[in-house]
Amino acid sequence: MARARTKSRPIPRQATLRSVNPATGELLETFAEINPAQLNRILEGAELAFRDWRRRPLADRTSLLRRAARILRDGKTKYARTMALEMGKPLAQGEAEAEKCASVCDYYADHGATFLAQQPRDLDGTRSYVRFDPIGPVLAIMPWNFPFWQVFRFAAPALAGGNVGLLKHASNVTRCALQIEEVFREAGFPEHAFRTLMLSSGRVAGVIADSRVRAVTLTGSEGAGSQVAEQAGRVLKKTVLELGGSDAFIVLDDADLPKAAKTAADARLINSGQSCIAAKRFIVVESVAARFEELFATEMGSRRMGDPLAPETQVGPQARDELRDELHKQVQRSVKRGAKVAIGGTVPKGPGAFYPPTVLYGVRPGMAAFDEEVFGPAAAVVRAKDDADAIALANASPYGLGAAVWSADRTRAERVAAELEAGCVFVNGMVRSDPRLPFGGVKRSGYGRELSEYGLREFLNIKSVAVA
Repeated sequence: MARARTKSRPIPRQATLRSVNPATGELLETFAEINPAQLNRILEGAELAFRDWRRRPLADRTSLLRRAARILRDGKTKYARTMALEMGKPLAQGEAEAEKCASVCDYYADHGATFLAQQPRDLDGTRSYVRFDPIGPVLAIMPWNFPFWQVFRFAAPALAGGNVGLLKHASNVTRCALQIEEVFREAGFPEHAFRTLMLSSGRVAGVIADSRVRAVTLTGSEGAGSQVAEQAGRVLKKTVLELGGSDAFIVLDDADLPKAAKTAADARLINSGQSCIAAKRFIVVESVAARFEELFATEMGSRRMGDPLAPETQVGPQARDELRDELHKQVQRSVKRGAKVAIGGTVPKGPGAFYPPTVLYGVRPGMAAFDEEVFGPAAAVVRAKDDADAIALANASPYGLGAAVWSADRTRAERVAAELEAGCVFVNGMVRSDPRLPFGGVKRSGYGRELSEYGLREFLNIKSVAVA
């Protein structure tokens, strides 16, 4: 009798991750995705590494963080060049980013013992206390716009606290992801204490569901955050989400207008406009609006756009062509609804995903520049009748990441700040993240906190112990 034939299954081809220079469109590198067997070995390694790492003395863990800080500072020019090539960040900003990553490593090395110390509690005369224990491997799903900082913002406190890290980075910054893994390896961390997972987004749900992964943190879009929260919720895993933002920059009628205008341009053009925590809606009290608009347009127009590898460049390309094109559509849709273009607003000819610094006047609710997150160097100027109207306009957004208030009267500015729906408010300064301050948002900007002692404890078991 003839033996029945069985259909042979095609061997799945490994997908590739592509790194493309956004300033030229040149393909830089391709990377093969890891296959299921490789992924399983990494997850097994992370689980085993955690058992040892959590028991290492805190002094050992923090000494390795200090080494990582030194490696980052010594290699900042190399890392800045990789950032410039993969996502278009100007060199000076890339070097500053590497320095900031070093600072967060040093911060948790300096303060880890204080943040992780047991806290005594008075409970009926018994010996009672709260202790902070690590929970296991934490998956970090990170975006491309701050390819080093957003990883170290998660990794430094996670590793200090005794957890281990698994990084699923944006596919267009895979070389950055591998260099970050090398930093930890060179510093002397165990091989599986921090690993990069070269995976496409379609495979992330399986990693979240894996029992060896204990929690998930994501920095990214609102849509990605909703998906990850849903996937993690099905398996009851803790998440921290830092999502989009449309930060209000409020200028009251007694503000220092030249200083406010200069800082406003700095805030809008940081990272070539590609930042969640960045001023995007400039809400100005009517009586000083015309003067501010003039100063602001001059400041925005003075910034040099060009090759991110050139030292004089202040504004590089957008990270991908489609992101630049979506930004331009938002500008065009706002103009169709009545906004006026002061400067910019056109796509330059030639190669590269460039978009010029752009200022829109006459913006109001109902326009894309007001209602949506504008992720690029386009600024929306909105006029307000008074302080109360400025607060109402600032809060008329689904996002609540950061905000700034400008006034010569600090007490007045703090009254306004108290009314703003945002995770942080800076008075007479530019919103920024800092290891000393908790960082995160409200509303559709996400939940949970990073940085400071609050960020460290997000992925720890806050355990009560009562000894009778």
